[in-house]
Amino acid sequence: MRTLLQDLRFGLRVLWKSKGFTVAAVVALALGVAANTAIFSVVHAVLIEPLPYKDPGRLVMAWELTRMPDRRPNVVNPGNFLDWREQADVFEELAGYFDQKQGLTGEGGEPQEVTVQQATPNLFRVLGVEPIKGRGLSDEDARPDAPPVVVMGHGLWQRRFGGDPGIVGKTVTLGGTPATVVGVMPAGFQWFIRKGSLTATPAELWAPLAFAPNAQSPQRRGRFMGAVGRLKPGVTLEAAQAQMDGIGARLAEQYPYNAGRGVTLVPLRDQLAGVLRPALWLLVGAVGFLLLIACANVANLLLARAALRGSEITIRLAVGAGRWRLMRQLLTESLLLSVLGGALGILFALWGKDALAAMGTGHGDFLPANIEYSLNLRVLGFTIVISVLTGLLFGLAPAWRATSLDLSTALKESNRSAGSMSRSRVSKALVILQVALSLVLLVGAGLFIRTVRNLERVELGFNQENLLLFSVQPRANGYKDERLLQFYKQLFERLDALPQARAVTLASIPLIAHYQNNSVLILPGETAQSGVERLTNIQIVRENYFTTMEIPLLRGRYFSAQDDKRAPQVAIISETLARKYFPNDDPIGKRVGFGEKTVGKIEIVGIARDIKYASQREEDEPLIYLPWQQNSDELGQGFFAIRTTGDPTALVAAVRQSVREVDNSLPVTDVKTQAGLAGETLRPDRLFASLLSFFGLLALLLAAIGLYGVLAYSVTQRTREIGIRLALGAQRGDVLRLVIWHGLKLVLMGLFIGALAAFALTRVIASQLYGVRATDPVTFVMVGALLMIIALLACWVPARRATKVDPLIALRAE
Repeated sequence: MRTLLQDLRFGLRVLWKSKGFTVAAVVALALGVAANTAIFSVVHAVLIEPLPYKDPGRLVMAWELTRMPDRRPNVVNPGNFLDWREQADVFEELAGYFDQKQGLTGEGGEPQEVTVQQATPNLFRVLGVEPIKGRGLSDEDARPDAPPVVVMGHGLWQRRFGGDPGIVGKTVTLGGTPATVVGVMPAGFQWFIRKGSLTATPAELWAPLAFAPNAQSPQRRGRFMGAVGRLKPGVTLEAAQAQMDGIGARLAEQYPYNAGRGVTLVPLRDQLAGVLRPALWLLVGAVGFLLLIACANVANLLLARAALRGSEITIRLAVGAGRWRLMRQLLTESLLLSVLGGALGILFALWGKDALAAMGTGHGDFLPANIEYSLNLRVLGFTIVISVLTGLLFGLAPAWRATSLDLSTALKESNRSAGSMSRSRVSKALVILQVALSLVLLVGAGLFIRTVRNLERVELGFNQENLLLFSVQPRANGYKDERLLQFYKQLFERLDALPQARAVTLASIPLIAHYQNNSVLILPGETAQSGVERLTNIQIVRENYFTTMEIPLLRGRYFSAQDDKRAPQVAIISETLARKYFPNDDPIGKRVGFGEKTVGKIEIVGIARDIKYASQREEDEPLIYLPWQQNSDELGQGFFAIRTTGDPTALVAAVRQSVREVDNSLPVTDVKTQAGLAGETLRPDRLFASLLSFFGLLALLLAAIGLYGVLAYSVTQRTREIGIRLALGAQRGDVLRLVIWHGLKLVLMGLFIGALAAFALTRVIASQLYGVRATDPVTFVMVGALLMIIALLACWVPARRATKVDPLIALRAE
């Protein structure tokens, strides 16, 4: 122990004397460790850490299948859910739920919109989570004649009611209906599965879900629920899926039209990870490359350090120091470096992990918000192991080489390192590795940057500038039928009169928001039982929607104020719908429908240009527009768009006042500009591109430092040679070119190896790109050029130093 303390003290003194070397090595290692620790923390939370529910390995999501392979299964029909629950015996319990926004008024502050989750009373039992106050939902609460009750989320309880200990038993008003609070959920409890909407928020209140008497209707229209089940002990996912396949087949035979689609079971872990799994592993690979580059840099520094200490080590060996004793001392110094780098890396990682979780769990989620992101003991152990192994592995080789000297030869060669050639080869190999790995990272980053740029330049089909968006949900306050129409008309009158409002319109779906509303379109001559599934997006709009959004009408007419419930039903279709479903016919005047009630009753009166409906990435899909007055029953939440003469945000206060004048209990939500909303859909892509770019630039910086270090050491070792060249008449420009070419040869070898690796590896990310190939030559050339420029800068300083060598001094030193 005493000897170890002596080694530590001596090692600290040596590192303190070489501050530049110490700082360079510690920072390089800290950056590599921090990036790996931060990303691994997120990966551990999303893909490894047990979910915050009881025995989460037995929890599965149940989704309906679709006959359209490009549609992800993400909703459930209520009638099918009831049949699953009745016929399946592989579940301990199966719970259903759906979210809706309602206005919360009364005690606790101003009116606000909250997400209320209507859930079967067994939801909390399935998840294995109990309220911390009061009770959960009961079967009695779901009876049609039962008084309304809710269970409150911990966050809402604290934020709006100040953590009132007497909250249980109090009454809150939701959508104009009083409801009694019967329980409060624990802090941190969240239950929501995103189905695409960017504005989906975690539920803050839970109310009992009561099924309508006609939920088993043969028509079974409507898919809006989610279903989560807990498998019985010993039941495998495969066995459960086999049983659900049988149930799905029977339902498909029993309800051939738009009812029986089968079902797929998805483990809850996979559901939450979703499409993130390949993206997260790709980030793990990226930071793994970064750590390799950092370690190569530290190894180069240690090799150079050992070479410069050759005289010291030779003398210590000559006076009797044992080889293993010296190796232990050198390894102690390496471990000190790794511990310092690891400690600083943990600090960086704490900040980086929190920043990544914050950036990734807002609107446009890149990461699931249901999961807690923390630097736990496993991640901390991972960091410590990386740091220690780095110190051992990259300190062992220099220590071994430095102590394996032939004393007689070493003493004769004085300051020249006997192992300089061997050390030079190792250093060059490490630089080539750094350049190659940097190229791979930067090519990946370049491809994602080009993807984001391409998405930003996508033609949306409408003008997104100077558009203010907001939503209200009058149905949550009891508006329906004629009263609902009058509410919208009164609000239109006030909004139309605003000085800066050029036009005000209404739609059932905001564009470029990952919202989707679709149904099966029935063409002329078909019936509701035909079994042909033509899934079509639906947009219910005010009559001035096309002129306000500046969507060109290609043929036919616009909607008018006379297209109300007394008039024949009409529709305007997109050009893709016309081309796909009426390839050899004129759709104007044809009659289509959705289900038995409207089959053959909706006349097509116009064809509009295609627009991007849910996101910039989507291909043009069939879309049908319906007039709002004829379809007010389907208009649950109104999304307003105001075309302004100036800055759209300047109208926000006036909009809120206009809504208050019509109904002061209705909250105004989702206030943003259309351009801002469209930007939110690209946030995951931007975040991923930014992370890869950041890691790539760090790798480039480390590679440049490594190249500089190798050339600087080479110049030092070749001082005598350079002096002789200059003494024999070589020009300083010749020396400059000699040193620069020495460095560029390493870079060119690294570029060649890196290009081959990138060509193979980037194919893995081809499905995540947009408008650019994984082997895009422009990206490869641009990244290669950037690396060459940085390499030239890294070579310039040592090369300039070489040209300033004084031949007399260099020769006299020999």
